[in-house]
Amino acid sequence: MADFGLHTYQQEVVERALKGENIIIWLPTGGGKTRAAVYVAKKHLETTPNAKVMVLVNKVHLVDQHYNKEFEPYLGHTFIIKKVSGENKEKDFFGLVVQQSQVVICTAQILYNALINKEEARHVELSDITLLIIDECHHTQKEEVYNKVMRLYVEKKLKGEKPLPQILGLTASPGTGGAKTLDKAVEHVLEICANLDSAIVSAKEYASELKEVVPRPRKIFKIVKERIKDPFGDHLISMMNTIHSRMGLPPDFRLKECGTQEYEADVVNLEQRGTDLVFYLKNRPLAQCALHLRQYNDALLINDTLRMIDAYRSLEEYYSKKRTNPIDETDTFLLELFEENQVELRNLAMDSRFENPKMDELQSTLLEQFRSGVPSRAIIFSKTRKSIHCLKDWVLTNRALQEAGIKADILTGAGNGITYMTQNEQAEIIKNFRMGSLNLLISTSVAEEGLDIPECNLVVRYGLLTNEIAQQQASGRARARNAQYAFVAQAGGREDRRERINEYLEELTGQAIGRVQTMTPQEFCSKITQLQEMAVTCTKIELKRQAEKRSRNTASSFQLSCRGCFTPVASGSDIKLVENMYINVNPAFKNHYNVGDKPTLERSFKDWEPGCKISCKKCNKKWGNEIKYMKCAIMPNLAIKNFALGSPGQEWPPVKKWKDVPFTVEDFNFKEYCQENNPDLLD
Repeated sequence: MADFGLHTYQQEVVERALKGENIIIWLPTGGGKTRAAVYVAKKHLETTPNAKVMVLVNKVHLVDQHYNKEFEPYLGHTFIIKKVSGENKEKDFFGLVVQQSQVVICTAQILYNALINKEEARHVELSDITLLIIDECHHTQKEEVYNKVMRLYVEKKLKGEKPLPQILGLTASPGTGGAKTLDKAVEHVLEICANLDSAIVSAKEYASELKEVVPRPRKIFKIVKERIKDPFGDHLISMMNTIHSRMGLPPDFRLKECGTQEYEADVVNLEQRGTDLVFYLKNRPLAQCALHLRQYNDALLINDTLRMIDAYRSLEEYYSKKRTNPIDETDTFLLELFEENQVELRNLAMDSRFENPKMDELQSTLLEQFRSGVPSRAIIFSKTRKSIHCLKDWVLTNRALQEAGIKADILTGAGNGITYMTQNEQAEIIKNFRMGSLNLLISTSVAEEGLDIPECNLVVRYGLLTNEIAQQQASGRARARNAQYAFVAQAGGREDRRERINEYLEELTGQAIGRVQTMTPQEFCSKITQLQEMAVTCTKIELKRQAEKRSRNTASSFQLSCRGCFTPVASGSDIKLVENMYINVNPAFKNHYNVGDKPTLERSFKDWEPGCKISCKKCNKKWGNEIKYMKCAIMPNLAIKNFALGSPGQEWPPVKKWKDVPFTVEDFNFKEYCQENNPDLLD
């Protein structure tokens, strides 16, 4: 193993995998889990007849990263390696790619689609794979796609079907699953092991070497006192109370404290109540007031974390889009309330006497590092895309930070829209960070897990309420010698409490894994099998329940109304399923929406291409986007969360995902569609 560059602790954790056992490798961020997996893959390919290695990742950018940084350099000269994601066309004949390759690196969704797709060119069997490597395998739970893949594996295992691939999971922390006691944490770790059909291994004999190779950063708490006065926040709360008086709260409802996550949950609940339909019976004022209260609460949360002017601008941006098309007196009231207070809010936001003390502490933390005389790299982790844009603006306009030589940019997840980044943009930012033209990344959680980011001297978690897994992933980015992991928060505040809980949960995770590792093989196997049988049974019961629920209702009995203005716009029978998209095939539906910009995507699709965004013609509520199918049929692809469901005499709660609608959505029949709407297309 030495010629492969493995440390002794890496050799220790792969021993059982080299014997063909299913294992989860538990090593900290920076501990070389992927390199160890590449070595296992190499030995597997060399010793297993007709070997086929599949490497699963949970994010698109990790396909290229694993291919370019690890598997291709070490295995590419000997074995045929392919990478497949939604970004390239190979996904459309994935089954053939697997047949012609020895190593395939892909997103988990690609493999899952292939396992359930019966089309020969796309289909893959689990028996085609001899080694299945699952990166960041702590995501193998609940309805995550990793778990959907492994559920198919476990079902075959329990039936005695063979052959099945060897499993190799990789994780920096399985976490506790929300458990606060050791027994419950042990149950969570066992559940992860059961889902992956694997034992969990870690460095024991050579743990001291691991600590030397991957030193933990020095953790410092930067705790500030609460603002003495907050007139800007007080004014926002006063405006929210005015809305409370107007909206007509249900008698059984008590709102939590403004400016908290609990309050946000309350107003989301109220907005849902306002969009529940009992066939044309609606409470739009309640729903609209709740929507606006959520914006004010967001502003309070921003005010608590960032600058007052950032909070003000978030409201200003929201209401600039609301000045057109007020539908009723509720809209007019809400718009006028903001306009009447706009000048006062802006003046308060510009008053430096009441600025956020956390920002001062964040500035001091950065200056301590970047004025130290040591060339430095740092990352600030913050919660939302909005917050990191605000922090970048603050850094670039802060004279002291600029004089310290800080060159900052943002890093967000891939997606569409102005607040997202393309995969190429992500790669360019990380390249600039590695080369030194940037020395500060301001990032959402995308940089916590998986991305190949250079070692940092300073990692700052700022304005975050996350679990122990995210905390460990973030701290693992501070890999430079004598690195610091700083946590900035208000004394006794939510973030402070959560961080200290996470420290306890991190320790609890280690204890739980230790308990599992001390089980006898017989006890472990018995417990794993019991959990697997229970999981398969529960899944079957839930699928049966959902099918029975849908069978009781016909699609045509449901009406879809815009959640913005409650205008009835479609029947459930208008909706069909194609390529995992839910489209409206009724030509008359186009009379209800306006067409907007066309998004730019880096990927291509076999049978369809994305079209323009669409929104409600009456209230401008976003609905989804058009697609062009088979180069000719233009149809709207809808997000059900933007619509309210109604049926005669029955109340239906809002639905966030199409899989949860209480009726069966039929598959799209292109030929039938053409015959009904465009018979000339078949000529």
